[in-house]
Amino acid sequence: MAIATRLVLGSLNGLLAPIKAYAIEVCQAEHHALGLSVVNTAWGFGLVIGPALGGYLAQPAEKYPQTFSKESVFGRFPYFLPCVAVSLLAAIVLISCIWMPETIHKHKSPEKDIEKVKALPSEQAYLDSPRKKSLLQNWPWMSTMVSYCFFGLHDTAYSEILSLWAVSDRKYGGLSFSSEDIGGVLAVAGASLLVYQLIIYHWVHKFLGPVISSRVASALSILIVSTYPFMTYLSGAKLSFALYSAAMMRSVVAITASTGISLLQNHAVRQDQRGTANGISTTAMSFFKAIAPIGAGYLFSWAQKHQDSTFFPGDQMVFLVLNLVQLLGLMFTFEPFLVLPTVGEECS
Repeated sequence: MAIATRLVLGSLNGLLAPIKAYAIEVCQAEHHALGLSVVNTAWGFGLVIGPALGGYLAQPAEKYPQTFSKESVFGRFPYFLPCVAVSLLAAIVLISCIWMPETIHKHKSPEKDIEKVKALPSEQAYLDSPRKKSLLQNWPWMSTMVSYCFFGLHDTAYSEILSLWAVSDRKYGGLSFSSEDIGGVLAVAGASLLVYQLIIYHWVHKFLGPVISSRVASALSILIVSTYPFMTYLSGAKLSFALYSAAMMRSVVAITASTGISLLQNHAVRQDQRGTANGISTTAMSFFKAIAPIGAGYLFSWAQKHQDSTFFPGDQMVFLVLNLVQLLGLMFTFEPFLVLPTVGEECS
């Protein structure tokens, strides 16, 4: 039932794709990076606030007995209140969307142009009439899909493994953290991400561009993740400093890579195709994100059973596989895998 519910919620939540297209539409070309950064910032802000809000509102009859009675509906259904809160937020978003202006204005062809086309022979009119290129024939856009999916797969698997690894015992290569400890790490990483995207990323994109910034960020991510297995030998302030620093840097480089690919995708398609293009790419990435927790959980379970292996102990093998996924995404940001649109083909 829980899996079916999440499937339906994910199927009906089609906000991210049109919001990305909308951000590109309403921003001038020099502000596209900032526009997508704001979208990702809002998304990251929700990822930080959402779990905290859910934990605060869950089981209200036990946490706030003076306000909520155990005989009330909130006592019988301890997770009803956070669900109601989320539904109210969704209703507010739905109502606010009514007043959002449309960004695509379709104009009818001038009558003179229609008369000219009609005056041509039928065969000539067909040859000279403009034809829209299908998205599946748009190789600059299609070539970004692989990296986008691999980056999404890596990001979700990393988030899953980080929590499992940090709370696992040190004999399994973990850190023996409590849930509160790892929650603090994730909160600080999320907060640093908000600052980076709103203030710093715009300048990174300005100096490096979407392609170079994605490549550099992906390569740095591999280096950062490679340090995690060795943190089990640290303790105290050294461990806290190393883990917090690595988590913050890894969040920053991950969002840099994915935002750069998103910019390439939106610049490779026409204005009237951006909604569809973002929808297809988000759907493909969501599929990879759906299999990431399953694969990450299986990999971590296997790693704990092979912690004493001579060649790459289990905890090191986990992060090695993560880096291999990231390496695949990095590889597809180079030619001949990545096809950049020419100046004439690039759509603003």
